[in-house]
Amino acid sequence: MSNTFMTKATAIIVGASSLLSQEIAKKLASQGVKLALFAQDPNSLSDLATSLPTEVSLHQLDIADPQSVIASLEQVWQSLGGAHLVLVNTGLNSYDAALPWQPEQDIITVNVQGFSAVCNTAFKLFADQGYGQLAAINSIAGLRGGPSVAYHASKAFASNYLEGLSMHAQRLKLPITITDIQLGLLDKAAMQKSRLWLSPPAEVANQVVSAMEKGKRKVYVTKRWRLVAWLTKLLPEFIYNTRHWRTKAERQAEKAAKKQQQ
Repeated sequence: MSNTFMTKATAIIVGASSLLSQEIAKKLASQGVKLALFAQDPNSLSDLATSLPTEVSLHQLDIADPQSVIASLEQVWQSLGGAHLVLVNTGLNSYDAALPWQPEQDIITVNVQGFSAVCNTAFKLFADQGYGQLAAINSIAGLRGGPSVAYHASKAFASNYLEGLSMHAQRLKLPITITDIQLGLLDKAAMQKSRLWLSPPAEVANQVVSAMEKGKRKVYVTKRWRLVAWLTKLLPEFIYNTRHWRTKAERQAEKAAKKQQQ
């Protein structure tokens, strides 16, 4: 997707309340893209909407109710007269060593059912229109299983779902671009206060928009996370698994104990 195309585009962002989504909205708005923003609390985006140099509409998002999501997306699509881009940035994550079912169910509802409802609906709307781009903020967490069991699995599902949609577009011979944006483990980097792996939201947004403009099928953001993704896929299971059993504090305590023994 070229810059010329984007300046005349209309974009729908599903899950617009996150900091990353807002930075992407700013970037698109600076290119003259008309925006429709979906959020659980649309009023929270009022200040953002009025500050952007383009036409912006705000819409309610109930991602846990697939039928509501489908109806809302179709209605907004009709009011806009179509769109060139649908960006999906919805996701839920949690971790509890006891693995209670409710958080797992919530993650599956949002990250699998809600995500699929948005992508399925957007794809069919693009198919009727004859062209478009569906992009999704995903995570390299989907490359392997992990302690946040349902979360890791849901991200693997998302990657496979997007790949399937891309294959379907090719079978239909339609110019529908599917872009899987694999974010690095930014939350983990933030908790560890890692300057090497934690990038400013504006930089992340710039790379996301650049990948969409280039029509990338899959991209790692930021680019340095490609190395982590590569290593993650290569690690034997017995090594990969042991990385998750000890916390950083436990590893530090173990190192301290070894020093005392020396």
